[in-house]
Amino acid sequence: MASKNVTFDLDAGVAKEVSLSMHTGADFATTFNINGTNNSAFNLTGYSGSAQMQKSSGIGATTVPTATFTVGITSAIGGKLRISLGSTATRDISEGRYMYNVLVSSGSTIYPLVNGNIMVIAGISSAP
Repeated sequence: MASKNVTFDLDAGVAKEVSLSMHTGADFATTFNINGTNNSAFNLTGYSGSAQMQKSSGIGATTVPTATFTVGITSAIGGKLRISLGSTATRDISEGRYMYNVLVSSGSTIYPLVNGNIMVIAGISSAP
């Protein structure tokens, strides 16, 4: 499981760019260690999150999400947020470059937290 450090600036309104990779047919999970602009853990108490991925722009691009991640705040005080997809969900994702984003919300306010590319790598198949 990958772990990425992210600085979250509520006032900037801009997501941090982080590139990821995923293997088809395998469990996928990434934990984001979220720090405030003061370099200490951002307190996520009272926040919730959502995340999706879709085929990137260009030939074959779509506007329909390819997958919706499970998002969990694993340590609110410690600023830890995890996105994941099980092997059943990754099995049918075609190899290639996708875009994803992670949003967090507090009350009715939604903030962009992380976005970037996910390179999906086809798994190894065996003979029938």
